[in-house]
Amino acid sequence: MTSGLRIRNLSKNFGGLQVARNITLDIPTGARAALIGPNGAGKTTFANLIIGALQPSSGSIHLDDKDISQLPEAARVRAGIAKTFQNTNLFKDLSVRDNIRLPILEREHRTFRFLERYDGDAAIEAEVEQLLADFRLLPLANRLVRSLAYGQQRLVELALTLSLKPRILILDEPAAGVPSSDSHLIVDAIKRLPTDLSVLIIEHDMKLVFEVASRIIVLVNGAVLVEGTPEEISRDLRVRELYLGAGHG
Repeated sequence: MTSGLRIRNLSKNFGGLQVARNITLDIPTGARAALIGPNGAGKTTFANLIIGALQPSSGSIHLDDKDISQLPEAARVRAGIAKTFQNTNLFKDLSVRDNIRLPILEREHRTFRFLERYDGDAAIEAEVEQLLADFRLLPLANRLVRSLAYGQQRLVELALTLSLKPRILILDEPAAGVPSSDSHLIVDAIKRLPTDLSVLIIEHDMKLVFEVASRIIVLVNGAVLVEGTPEEISRDLRVRELYLGAGHG
């Protein structure tokens, strides 16, 4: 049995335009991988193919040994694939604690109880408290999300996404909009993610990528240009030319 995400010859066409071209990748259990590439490389399209927001024109996606290529987006979440977005998707007028509790209730098919006074399920409340602690949000637990700094809101979104108990986590530009003075909050949070969770980071911040990823995938024009360790990628002349220009050594 193959553990993790296995992608084979994945392609996507919009009419005559091919936006993903024969992508073959493995993201094993516990991986810390980053997907980089210039604007228009196809990174968002690739992520949308993984989460089911787009259906592939050809190729396959397997989670462990199950083919999930044709599953709709909601079914892939239930199978264990979750994604954060470039912009936070939070309930700004609810507290941090309530934001984290809501997806847990939804996961347990008990969302209808959210409108009641909710303090009766010790297991759910213990899970909320654990997520608050894991992401160092306990001091902010009762504050409205809109009152938080943007970096703190990104941490809430990460905690919320982890409440779905994913096995594959796609982080779409987790540092986007976060002031450089707060970027360490995101780096630290990624480093503390569960070791059995597979993480794919889509990011332009190369400092963050080299700090948290053990493998880097470079996507250009919808196809994988090269894949390797951070050291291998930093030495690759094609990548150096892509990011620095032909005249730079």
